[in-house]
Amino acid sequence: MEHFVGQARLEWWANQSTCLEMYDIDITVTVGSVGNWEGTGRHASVLDTTQREGWDFLMEMDPHFSIAFAGEDRGRITVRVIEAEDGTLTLVEAPGWDGSVSVTFDLT
Repeated sequence: MEHFVGQARLEWWANQSTCLEMYDIDITVTVGSVGNWEGTGRHASVLDTTQREGWDFLMEMDPHFSIAFAGEDRGRITVRVIEAEDGTLTLVEAPGWDGSVSVTFDLT
């Protein structure tokens, strides 16, 4: 795949067996000469208030998602997602990300 335009699904996995949320996106992917790829896109539909709160929470916790393309049951590529003010998403392949993140919750 040198160039792909279509839909994909971002999945935020808490661990190997628990996917906390999935978001459909419209995406354009290009592959560089060394095989790494970058994508740009937008949410396929406008997020409602609850979805937006969940998205913002997950992005703040850790902006790494798995991305799944049509026909995939589960995302196989890990990407770091950056959201611009206008809602544009930039996705950068993150092959070295090991899935670990340190999060502290204040429950007081």
